[in-house]
Amino acid sequence: MKIINLNAIQILDSRANPTLQVDVILEDGSKGSFQVPSGASTGIHEAHELRDENMNFYHGKSVMRAVENVLNLREKLLNQDFTQESLDSFLIATDGSQNKEILGANAILGISVAFAKACAMHFSLPIYEYLRRVAFKINMENKKVRNLEDIHLFANIINGGLHSGNKLNIQEFMIVPTNGSPIEKIRAISEIYHELKSIIEEKYGKNDTAVGDEGGFAPSISKAEEALNLIVEAVKKANYEGLVTIALDSAASDFYDADLKLYEVEPGLKLDYKKLSAYYSDLVAKYPIVSIEDPFAEDDFEGFAYFMNNLPTTIVQNPFNKDSKIIVVGDDLLVTNPSRISMAMEKNLCSSLLLKINQIGTLSESLKAFSMANGAGWHTIVSHRSGETSDDFISDLAVGLSSSIKIGAPARGERVAKYNKLLNIYSKK
Repeated sequence: MKIINLNAIQILDSRANPTLQVDVILEDGSKGSFQVPSGASTGIHEAHELRDENMNFYHGKSVMRAVENVLNLREKLLNQDFTQESLDSFLIATDGSQNKEILGANAILGISVAFAKACAMHFSLPIYEYLRRVAFKINMENKKVRNLEDIHLFANIINGGLHSGNKLNIQEFMIVPTNGSPIEKIRAISEIYHELKSIIEEKYGKNDTAVGDEGGFAPSISKAEEALNLIVEAVKKANYEGLVTIALDSAASDFYDADLKLYEVEPGLKLDYKKLSAYYSDLVAKYPIVSIEDPFAEDDFEGFAYFMNNLPTTIVQNPFNKDSKIIVVGDDLLVTNPSRISMAMEKNLCSSLLLKINQIGTLSESLKAFSMANGAGWHTIVSHRSGETSDDFISDLAVGLSSSIKIGAPARGERVAKYNKLLNIYSKK
């Protein structure tokens, strides 16, 4: 397909920080637009997000250089024939750096995904169906759409860490419904979320029902068990006991002291990786936890390897693992980077991929990461970022890959947009 127009502007994300929107038009008039997300709890190995660092504008966070880089690529991209793979390869080669620091991963990703959306329109396909065909190399001209497969939803309903202002060091406490279709799972998430709000109000007062960056509540608590008890109570009151499991995102890099090699998992509680493994195992023995993301710092390979060799058994049936062991999800550990994924597989550091397209910077590299994980029998969870936009592309991506999806709570417009896209997709099944 030939690109006949390319544009970019600076917009705001859900934290009122600048990001960019990229628009692509193909020669037949097909259009695609993408609003690039941004993370707060970011891995040091992620592709480079280009910001201006001019403190006179948006406290140094403006992205006008990234916008200009997109506009400066017009001459090289217009009226050239591209496939998704050839476009992404061209962008990577044009940047030329190891982590996309020249053009900026945010600029490159904006072009990559906007082009994919335009191509879906060109082929008169739903975006998820186009993505499935690109990922699995299926003929684009076959217009028959498959029966949709159900996916699991990870909903972050209690926020801690860098996503909140409380003293919870574990960053995310998520529910993962196992009942029925995605439509029924979304209903369960919504009903549990409302029950949780009522419980927090009753126990801590209305002032404690403020939400964090990802829409989850951020009550004035500091211990993981306090958060887990609230969730278990909400699930029970909403009549979903036995139908909902729990997942954690520790984001442990954020509470790791690299000099002392200790993790302050709770205020005043500092543990080495072996004791932290035991801490997680104790939680798994008491609560229906089936997944832990980034339980150790991104380069603490000893911690990950030790935990993988001593995985706790869940007290409920794990929908992701037939042997009832928890799954260990790599986020900062892997950063959706094929080379990091290969290393983690070789060292047996985790068993699941968190797929964030802006961590690597192109759709093609993201799909390669998925293919590697899928080929190794790993579970994949397509994920939002804490600094999101109203763009609902990741819902299509999860459906296209038949993966799980991590969205956040059913609150804040940028999160709700993803839920609503899933409801639109599955209502038309």
